[in-house]
Amino acid sequence: MTVIVANDTPDAIRGMLKRWFIEPRPNVFVGTLNRRTHQKTIEYIKRNAAGIGLLIISSFPNCQGYKIETSGPTDRKGIEVSGLWLVAEKWEEPESTDANNSETGPQ
Repeated sequence: MTVIVANDTPDAIRGMLKRWFIEPRPNVFVGTLNRRTHQKTIEYIKRNAAGIGLLIISSFPNCQGYKIETSGPTDRKGIEVSGLWLVAEKWEEPESTDANNSETGPQ
């Protein structure tokens, strides 16, 4: 099973996705695809709607039975912690250690 949550899906992409998915809510697509069709569909979306934010949850042979991928600007981010897929609602990128060293500097 594949679930795609997209931000502001263009009509052309929405029409293509409806070939393989149902859309139970706007911009939420649910379907069962084989691996090849799954990869081709995601590549098509990324190629033809570069700025679209995607959260993709798909079946995967691990203890949870799924994996999470994100692409583009999203307000949630899928992360893997100790082999478990989680969703981070707020995400702060860590500052580089060089920036921390230059701010504090030697005293």
